Amino acid sequence: MEEHEKRDAKKHILIRIAVCTVILLIGWVGMKGLASLKTPPTEAKPEEKALKVKAIVTQPGNYEVTITGYGEARPVTEVTISPEVSGKVVHTHPKLKVGRIISAGEVLFSIDPANYEAGQQEARAMVAQWQSTVARLKKQWEIDTQRMKTLIRSAELARIEFDRVKRLFEKSRVGTQSGVDQAERTYNSVSDQADQMKQAVSLYPHRIKEAESNLLSAQARLSVAQANLSRCTVTAPFDARIKSVSVENEQYVSPGQPLLTLADDSLLEIQVPLDSRDARQWLQFKSLPARDLSIAWFPHLTPVKCTIRWTEDKAGTAWTGTLNRVVAFDERTRTLKVAIRVTAEDATKGQGASLPLVESMFCMVEIPGRTLKGVHRLPRQAVSFTNKAHLVDADRRLKTVDVEVVRIEDEYAYVSSGLSPGDTVVLTRLVDPLENTLLEVVDDESDVEKRS
Repeated sequence: MEEHEKRDAKKHILIRIAVCTVILLIGWVGMKGLASLKTPPTEAKPEEKALKVKAIVTQPGNYEVTITGYGEARPVTEVTISPEVSGKVVHTHPKLKVGRIISAGEVLFSIDPANYEAGQQEARAMVAQWQSTVARLKKQWEIDTQRMKTLIRSAELARIEFDRVKRLFEKSRVGTQSGVDQAERTYNSVSDQADQMKQAVSLYPHRIKEAESNLLSAQARLSVAQANLSRCTVTAPFDARIKSVSVENEQYVSPGQPLLTLADDSLLEIQVPLDSRDARQWLQFKSLPARDLSIAWFPHLTPVKCTIRWTEDKAGTAWTGTLNRVVAFDERTRTLKVAIRVTAEDATKGQGASLPLVESMFCMVEIPGRTLKGVHRLPRQAVSFTNKAHLVDADRRLKTVDVEVVRIEDEYAYVSSGLSPGDTVVLTRLVDPLENTLLEVVDDESDVEKRS
């Protein structure tokens, strides 16, 4: 019984294996049949895709360097007015207000002149007195000179008479001793008068010189008195703009006290600090004359025309100024400060002028410098920070070259070497591109942006 059951189990297993084998065979045959019905796909050929870029063909040229700096407009002449005499203010200009314009010669303010008028009269009287004294001494000198001649002659006659009386008495016993003594006394008296007159006449030049010195002193005091009187009235030294006012009617003022600040807007100046390297390389200095070789300072600058723009409106008004001089060198910031001057006419007639250039405007100044010769001017994005440029070669392949950048100005880089005339330079900024990549130059950079 057990043996019969074993044979049945073995037979059952063989039947199951056979059934599975038949099913697998039917599946394989079906798969082959279905596969034979499918058309095989076309074999794809590998194709290199071009990278779209924007590029330009570059040619060398000569370009004038422009140095840019910033500075504040200031009037060249700014004066603080202080009185030179003391006193009470009795008059002020009706337009003496900050911001008003007062013409040259107009009275700004006046100080009470009463004391100074009296001082002038006193000094004038003193001058007249010494003038009279000098004239009197000269006239008296002339008269006493004539009197001296008369006294000298009288003394000579008295001496002759004394000699005659003495000789007659001693030789001929004519006359008396008292007569001789009288003649001698007369001679001595007249001689003494003549000597005194000689002394007086000899002193006249000194007395006249002393009187003339006193006259000069009196005239100097008169000049001071007249000057002080004129200083009581203070006038505008030029066509002036009032910057500050500290004076009122009835106010007592003292010499040296600052009362007004005036600005002359007929000539403005902008002092611009420049990087010392830019100044050394690009500013146009003149050659030093032989007479200035002993002066250790910067040579004169070529007075080139500069463009000035207000930083609040860079695209608007542009004024014209003239490069004037080197003002200073700052050792701390290593900057060279130069001055640009602007006349009132240029300040009011700028290109597209809606407002004039005025004091305190902070401006951008463009100064023409030297000329770069035989350089390639490229947009800044065409040159990497490692001074490399990407070219499109004849086979439209990417080629990377080293270039020498001599200057970067605004949105341009100036290349002196590394490029040849007619090179096609890639403008699109590429990040780690593969050398010899196939390129396609497009005109519209938006296509490149879509591609990236």
